Amino acid sequence: MRANLIGTTVFAVTALVAAVTFTDGSKTATAVVSLALFFTGIAAFLWSFWNAVQRSRGEQVAVTQLYFLTGGVAPPNVKRTMLLALAVQCVVGLGTALARPNADDGSPGTALALGVLVPLFGFGLNGLWAAFHGNYEERVGEGVRPRGTSIGQNEDHG
Repeated sequence: MRANLIGTTVFAVTALVAAVTFTDGSKTATAVVSLALFFTGIAAFLWSFWNAVQRSRGEQVAVTQLYFLTGGVAPPNVKRTMLLALAVQCVVGLGTALARPNADDGSPGTALALGVLVPLFGFGLNGLWAAFHGNYEERVGEGVRPRGTSIGQNEDHG
């Protein structure tokens, strides 16, 4: 949670400063922060997915629970904080990209457009939190293999 809040704050500050001042230094800083958060988000997303797949062998893990923290997976304060950070990332990323859609010379696209990639950071950290700390229901029902058995092996014939 702390990493999400810190990353979101740094991104929001650099992106808003760049949108207002639109100097080369502020645009470069925003591009660097946006890309760093994006690539961190990719790593977190993959790590969370891997861990969630491992947990799904014995627990019911849904994608919406993993990345949107639905269904009681997270305590209300964690869910609220993580989803608020994700919302800020989306609003600031899209807002600053739309506020300055053209470079100084009028050509389309600026470094601020990279801000639309930042929400992957939020999704990745949501997933990472849920994969490691989330509360899921135990997997029950037919078709679920007990741990330690392989496909084609049943309890009667070992």
